[in-house]
Amino acid sequence: MLRTALKPRWLGLFALVVVIGVVFTELGLWQLHVAQDKGAAAAISASASRPAVPISSYLTPHADFPADGSGRLVTMTGSYAASRQVLVADRRLDGASGFWVVASLTDPATGATLAVVRGFVRSAADAPVPPTGSVSLTGSLAPGESPSTLPALPSGQVGAVDLSVLVNEWPGSLYNAFAFATAETVAGQPVPLSGLSRIPPPSATGGGLQWRNAAYAFQWWIFALFALWMWGRMVREDWLVDNGRRDAEQPVPVGHG
Repeated sequence: MLRTALKPRWLGLFALVVVIGVVFTELGLWQLHVAQDKGAAAAISASASRPAVPISSYLTPHADFPADGSGRLVTMTGSYAASRQVLVADRRLDGASGFWVVASLTDPATGATLAVVRGFVRSAADAPVPPTGSVSLTGSLAPGESPSTLPALPSGQVGAVDLSVLVNEWPGSLYNAFAFATAETVAGQPVPLSGLSRIPPPSATGGGLQWRNAAYAFQWWIFALFALWMWGRMVREDWLVDNGRRDAEQPVPVGHG
């Protein structure tokens, strides 16, 4: 059958099948990415629409970040440690470059600490110290970021909210998550922002799937396999025809027939 498959017409058709297969595979991957993006957006929207819950009832320190945790609203009461505040460099908000102001909020009852992105400032000098006293926080959860690839930064600055770094610098038990502050109160009164700009929680990249687009992805891949199967079938049919002709052309031995 290999000799049949190497005929010029079948080689040309095979090249066309390969092109079709590559195109259909790419279309399937594109639909799969669309499915993932839509699934993530739906999961975040559903998570953010649920009522805020105490973080201690939703997470335990050092536990894995929940699959549905991105955008989840949580509450926590504790105190900030001004000496642990860090600035995350190379961030942007509304087209401006600046820093995220990250503080550690510790629950005195459990000793658990949560990294809180309190807001955005354009200059490191503009970063306010966190409020003192018992602070009641409402925030939107996010998973820790990947390690930074930025060059060396000044003391007090980091390139990412990398929880594997913070857990070694902040004493106590650290939640495997951080929160974008949406509200802070002390003694029932809102904490002044003091130059901070609140940061809308960014869209997450993980989540579920949007099954309609996932089905489209599988359809494209099935089309690609079908094209390859059709080529193989046509080559086989040609091979069978060739073999049948050769059998018919063989001379009949003397004394037979």
